[in-house]
Amino acid sequence: MEQVKVLLDETEMPRQWYNVQADLPTPLAPPFHPATMEIATPEQMNVIFPMSLLEQEMSPQAYWDIPDEVMQVLALWRPTPLQRARGLEKALGTPARIYFKNESVSPAGSHKPNTAVAQAYYNKQEGIKRIATETGAGQWGSAMSLACNMFGLECTVYMVRVSYDQKPYRKSIINTWGAEIFASPSEQTNSGRAALAENPDHPGSLGLAISEAVEDAATRDDTNYALGSVLNHVCLHQTIIGEEAIRQMNKIGEKPDVVIGCIGGGSNFAGISFPYVREKIKGMDVRILAVEPASCPTVTKGLYAYDYGDTAHLAPIVLMHTLGHTFVPPGIHAGGLRYHGMSPLVSRLAEDKLVEAIAVPQLECFEAGLMFARTEGIVPAPESTHAIRGAVIEALKAKEEGKERVILFNLSGHGHFDMSAYDAYLAGQLSNYEYPQSMVDEALSKLPHVELPAM
Repeated sequence: MEQVKVLLDETEMPRQWYNVQADLPTPLAPPFHPATMEIATPEQMNVIFPMSLLEQEMSPQAYWDIPDEVMQVLALWRPTPLQRARGLEKALGTPARIYFKNESVSPAGSHKPNTAVAQAYYNKQEGIKRIATETGAGQWGSAMSLACNMFGLECTVYMVRVSYDQKPYRKSIINTWGAEIFASPSEQTNSGRAALAENPDHPGSLGLAISEAVEDAATRDDTNYALGSVLNHVCLHQTIIGEEAIRQMNKIGEKPDVVIGCIGGGSNFAGISFPYVREKIKGMDVRILAVEPASCPTVTKGLYAYDYGDTAHLAPIVLMHTLGHTFVPPGIHAGGLRYHGMSPLVSRLAEDKLVEAIAVPQLECFEAGLMFARTEGIVPAPESTHAIRGAVIEALKAKEEGKERVILFNLSGHGHFDMSAYDAYLAGQLSNYEYPQSMVDEALSKLPHVELPAM
């Protein structure tokens, strides 16, 4: 098989997003309002989200048409290429055939614009003038600033402080696209000021940055909140990745034995995997593997329980795998994976054994990322190195067993703004963080108590 890169033309691009809620063996539990502790209604959530996105969030409708205005923007870089990692295969000496979906070709360098563009469009349609959002490693903040610029919206980004300090050029690109950015915790919100009062050197967390962005949005009539992962509508928009991958794999007569993505909040994993979950439910023989950091092992070590989506109890309470909303993960360089919770959809699929998860340490991920960069020429984002590490594990299993295996993983982004992490790795300055069980136990003791109404 000679194909190295598989492209679709624009006429082959998916015209619909796929909603895995339609095919779940076990329906999702409803979200709860953080103030009333009762099941949240669309009207309550409309304070920070447009109704069009809430319809997508709560509906079991299987397919949603992608608006033409959104398609026109996505077509600037989509469809993204499916590439075969022949150099990596050779370096590993594996009989496996390794393919990756290259989401690093977007203007922001990651998969994040797939939903940022859609969210900016729907907010613009409902008369919103400004978006407040958070970002971990900066990919989401970059994508949202890009999308807001394209649709004429103002944008404010709260970036987790440890990543803000580690990745200064993320700030530069966010500013270049016209958005303002603050290190979180900041002095701009009550949530940020409270965290700084308790700890002036607070490293920040995604949960806290979410609190700041939600507070910002809830206190201004012209502003809505946008989230880059976790929520159902975000996962929905990302399924264009997997729908393209299915078309591309079919085009070359291949079917994956295993589909792999990294997980932090769940969006890029949902993007590559949910269409394959649909096919698995229909009878396809495929394993679907999520790879998370060992220092923040939400699915592999967390509880499946109701928890707040943020630190200050402003976001909805959802049933998900969680390490506790007050847990502050160690400052690993894969900042986009440092979230205490997980997508309710990914969590539900894990509970139903339709997807599986493993946790891998930081140094093994950078080792895999460096091998990928040296064999394929693409420097991957630290987050994406987790998916690469998962692919390496599977490829080495195939080698040990002497069996062919088709591996597909999602390269969720490039690492051009993360070179300080590679500098640290090459200088031997990185270490593996231990899973802080005592901190997680303390955080889990603070889970909210909600009761589902009798059916």
